[in-house]
Amino acid sequence: MSYLNQTAVVTGGASGFGLGIVKAFRARGAKVVIVDINEEQGSQRARETGAEFIQCDLTNTTSVNELFSSLPDFHIFVNNAGVTHFPMAAEEVSEAEFDRVVAVNMKAVYLTSRWVIPFFRTQGRGVILNIASTAGVSPRPNLSWYNASKGWLITATRSLAVELASDNIRVNAINPVAGETPLLATFLGGDNPENRARFLNTIPLGRFSTPQDIGNAAVFLCSDDADMITGVTLEVDGGRCI
Repeated sequence: MSYLNQTAVVTGGASGFGLGIVKAFRARGAKVVIVDINEEQGSQRARETGAEFIQCDLTNTTSVNELFSSLPDFHIFVNNAGVTHFPMAAEEVSEAEFDRVVAVNMKAVYLTSRWVIPFFRTQGRGVILNIASTAGVSPRPNLSWYNASKGWLITATRSLAVELASDNIRVNAINPVAGETPLLATFLGGDNPENRARFLNTIPLGRFSTPQDIGNAAVFLCSDDADMITGVTLEVDGGRCI
């Protein structure tokens, strides 16, 4: 799969799954724009990968508007930025943490869609890829509000796929299982051998997902080889959701 003469925009592309997606697109010849709130890390990753970097707070309308006023033309938009809350009973999650999860995992996708969809309509085609989670398919206890936010993203993916199909805009999602990313310790409630072993017992293939796994799936779903695929939420989870 070649992405020569194509540009992909990846939110949260400075680390974790987002960086894996950036590297996968760059390896196949795409121009890539990393969008991240972390200016120092984003700038460094852009230098390392040959991508462009634009700093943006995706939860802020003004910041998002400024982002799209400076973006070059693009063909693929990846909503990867996401956060979680520490595992705890649903009623014990603070309002501030709940608001943060909703803002990054949900509102940011809404804010970017208000720009991406009209641009792709004018362009005559485009691909939107959302990074959701197995948590939206097979919820884990004590992550209820994170689970719910990813369930929302899965439903939004399917709804947008139906709504935008006549505009030649494909919308898909990837559902990773927990992976070797900066969020792993939060998901596990602490990164230690006991918690890792407990979680790995739920994954038939016996390992966590990697940024490369997610990058490989992303470049397929966004390619012309997947031109008949829309509204799919692909589990990249080693069999966890079976």
